[in-house]
Amino acid sequence: MRELSELLEIARSAVGIGDRLMTTAERGEVHEKGDRDFVTDLDVRVQKEIRAYLENATPDVDFLGEEEGGGALDEAAEYVWVLDPIDGTSNFAHGLPLCACQLALVHRGEPVIGVIAAPFLGKRYHAAKGLGAFCDGEPIRVSENTDLKRAIFSLGDFGIGSASAAKNELRFAIIRSLADNVERVRMFGSAALDLAFVAEGRTDGCIVLGNKPWDTAPGVVLVREAGGTVIDRTGAAHTFSSAETVAGGAKLVDRPDFRERTGLS
Repeated sequence: MRELSELLEIARSAVGIGDRLMTTAERGEVHEKGDRDFVTDLDVRVQKEIRAYLENATPDVDFLGEEEGGGALDEAAEYVWVLDPIDGTSNFAHGLPLCACQLALVHRGEPVIGVIAAPFLGKRYHAAKGLGAFCDGEPIRVSENTDLKRAIFSLGDFGIGSASAAKNELRFAIIRSLADNVERVRMFGSAALDLAFVAEGRTDGCIVLGNKPWDTAPGVVLVREAGGTVIDRTGAAHTFSSAETVAGGAKLVDRPDFRERTGLS
């Protein structure tokens, strides 16, 4: 298998395709996948073009993308590219700039490369295991903040679908706890940016009550390589079997009262 640094450059080139298309191509029609869950024609086009590029550049690596059916990640596979062609599709469809193209390389169930491009913010993030995390070529680090009262946390989207009411009860409980214990709460509508902002130290933490690999894998690499901690709701180390994705600076997340004060316990 090629060196991780070489695969990282392939990933950055692949995400560059999405970056370019998101800013130059027509959005096309918006289609409903499920209850309040949408996909644009451009989501599908970006995935097709990036997949074609990756299959040519790395024919020995498997591929999993959110569109065209999604599917489950094979955690036993040697290497798998995991793509979200446009994370934050609802934002993108409404002309909001908080959206991104993101790609990860997963090795036997562990994300080892993550690349995120947020074209309408003019930001590109990349990280690889053991090689650090970067934004626009400059090294990034998570926040060193130790005080929850001075922390900004973002929360993932509310649940949708037939069981959304039950799913959202936990979100409401977490919001109540956060409202009482942190400086501000934000909801960006993009898991890619939730995690990228944590890695960059713009926010102090994020709580995403979900864990689709295309949503979280790239950002998990970024946060870890930027010196942060990623766990699930129970406090265990985050894996793709986790039901939630909780990330932040270690000085906050490792506090003994962190889960109680954020509503996770």
